[in-house]
Amino acid sequence: MKREKKESAIGFFEKYLTVWVTICMIIGVLIGVYLPSIPEFLGNFEYANVSVPVAVLIWLMIYPMMLKIDFQSIKEVGENPKGLIVTWVSNWLIKPFSMYAIGLFFFTIVFKDFISAELATEYLAGAVILGAAPCTAMVFVWSRLTKGDPAYTLVQVATNDLIILIGFIPIVGLLLGMSNISIPWMTLFLSIILFVIVPLLAGVVSRIVITKNKGKTYFEKSFIPKFNNVTTAGLLLTLIIIFSFQGQTIVDNPLDIVLIAIPLIIQTFFIFFITYLWAKAWKLPHNIAAPAGLIGASNFFELAVAVAISIFGLGSGAALATVVGVLVEVPVMLQLVKIVNKTKDWFPEPAKTVS
Repeated sequence: MKREKKESAIGFFEKYLTVWVTICMIIGVLIGVYLPSIPEFLGNFEYANVSVPVAVLIWLMIYPMMLKIDFQSIKEVGENPKGLIVTWVSNWLIKPFSMYAIGLFFFTIVFKDFISAELATEYLAGAVILGAAPCTAMVFVWSRLTKGDPAYTLVQVATNDLIILIGFIPIVGLLLGMSNISIPWMTLFLSIILFVIVPLLAGVVSRIVITKNKGKTYFEKSFIPKFNNVTTAGLLLTLIIIFSFQGQTIVDNPLDIVLIAIPLIIQTFFIFFITYLWAKAWKLPHNIAAPAGLIGASNFFELAVAVAISIFGLGSGAALATVVGVLVEVPVMLQLVKIVNKTKDWFPEPAKTVS
């Protein structure tokens, strides 16, 4: 019975996300190679270097995630600050820079004989964007699988979303600048407005209005689930469009998918163990340490894909790198979940509430 309960914590789509991504990759590549007129047609619908069809699809993915965030939880931020400090420092002062260092090492040194200098720069840019976008939605799944404290996880995610508003642009700008990549600042700002601020405000307003009119139970149990299929469809269609633009590049360079995945996987394990072992050293309870480690290891890949497309274009190596992040996300995170559950005895029992 315990196993059934545990398995039910992750939905069918999320559990097999890597399979769906692979299928979409194949469909997209086939379209790009054999029906190139389709991506050419879609390429006509751009504004300020942002693909309008993809922007709509990504917005449909991000809005439901913002619905899940209750920013009223932030008032509890001072109740156990250590877990939040671990999360904030790992996600914003370590993760983006370690991703940059690992990506730079592999793309420009280890893989220099396999990847052109131009593609190496674009792959590094995609990795940087991915590294600066900590997980927002899937972390609730990982938290449930490890029996994390749901209220504390909500606070961790909510505060991360607020930090994204002020931290994402300067960090990405700094790291791309260090890579001698020309930064279209207006496009970067527009990306954050379109893919963070607008859906965030829409989510907050929706929560307030619907909760006021129909109650919190209706909002969380009936309204939010209505968007599950919309989110799924949006992600799959976005991936097909991206890979249709990448079709010929992937056919010409199939090894690149593997080469991109290697530093992303190494970074995921690195930042997880940094965070998780820090939480252990600070004697945090397991139900706080687990989601803290998994938030940093996972990524807000919807935002990363959107920003990479906006700045570099649908057919860029940067966009491809962020999508490879989606490809490796679930299998790697499920391995980390197993590690977390097997090391529960490393941590003290959570304090019991006195009634």
